[in-house]
Amino acid sequence: MASIARSSLLRQVATKPAFQKSIIARAAFHTTAKRDLLPPLPQRVVGTVNDAAPVPPPSPSHGSYHWTFDRLVAASLIPLTVAPFAAGSLNPTMDAVLCATLLIHSHTGFQNIIVDYVPQYRTPRARKAAIWGLNAATVVVGLALYEYETSDVGITETIKRLWKA
Repeated sequence: MASIARSSLLRQVATKPAFQKSIIARAAFHTTAKRDLLPPLPQRVVGTVNDAAPVPPPSPSHGSYHWTFDRLVAASLIPLTVAPFAAGSLNPTMDAVLCATLLIHSHTGFQNIIVDYVPQYRTPRARKAAIWGLNAATVVVGLALYEYETSDVGITETIKRLWKA
């Protein structure tokens, strides 16, 4: 009995002009148009559906050796960061090694991001520009770190002073 009454009441409410105006007013705040911030890159199909997926040729400079090098550099940052403070002496050579390791770690990390997210086959010019920009930024940061190490107090002394401040 309640279901019969409910459907007739809903029909009466839906036919009232006030109800229809409120639907229109609420619909003005909602959009169904899809707006892409960045349009998709051009698509192209190489081969046919029945072709096997292309497998890149094996290279010793990529893959596991590259990953192992990245992990070794990242793991070496831990003792290089702790050693000057644990030993109590601030050695300029240790400071230079720490700066060089930080620079290599940052460069390889950003390079991995570019390789992963800027595909060569879809955007070759953007990838080349990103790699050149990364190389230029690495050189500029390397020169800035060298200047800071030779003419100022250095990285570990700066961290020591910030820690005490």
